[in-house]
Amino acid sequence: MANETSDNGSRRYRKRRRAEQERQTRQRIVEAAVKLHGTVGPARTTVSGVAGEAGVQRATVYRHFPDEESLFAACSAHYWQSHPRPDPEAWAAIEDPAERLRAGLGELYGWYGETEEMLDRTGRDIELVPAMQGPAAEFLGYLVGLVAVLDVGRPERGRARERVRAALGHAVTFTTWQSLVRGQGLEEAEAIALMAALVEAAG
Repeated sequence: MANETSDNGSRRYRKRRRAEQERQTRQRIVEAAVKLHGTVGPARTTVSGVAGEAGVQRATVYRHFPDEESLFAACSAHYWQSHPRPDPEAWAAIEDPAERLRAGLGELYGWYGETEEMLDRTGRDIELVPAMQGPAAEFLGYLVGLVAVLDVGRPERGRARERVRAALGHAVTFTTWQSLVRGQGLEEAEAIALMAALVEAAG
């Protein structure tokens, strides 16, 4: 009886240990893929490259992630958890639309600065990697949600409101931030002021 209890405990321990090892292996694979996505880009990230970076065999990568879609979904979840996107619900408490816009863009542009390398590489390869379409569509939905929050309470109506929404949509994109700050050399505060002026002029 004592031996049977000991054997059961030993089996449970081995199962827990194997499960933890599998979790750690999966985590290494995801982290390796995220690293390669942010450096060489998704289009140049291969299963062999991920396996080498993670220190595992190709078959191990496929065992955990049988297709690109499952790997990209895991990578996206891991990256967003490590680099949380600005929460527009926090902006909603700011009643004045102009003040809300400046505060929102300040937080968003700061985040773009932190995640520039990843967003640049993945944005460049969207059309080249079909598995990226899902995460890309989800991020686009996030930007649409930002515009909805920033648009609340604005006085414009009709065609003027449509222009304002278009200006807001332009202001919140990564490519707009990158063009103004990296391409044109503006300070972040200058880019925010310029986009705020654009929105007001659109109305």
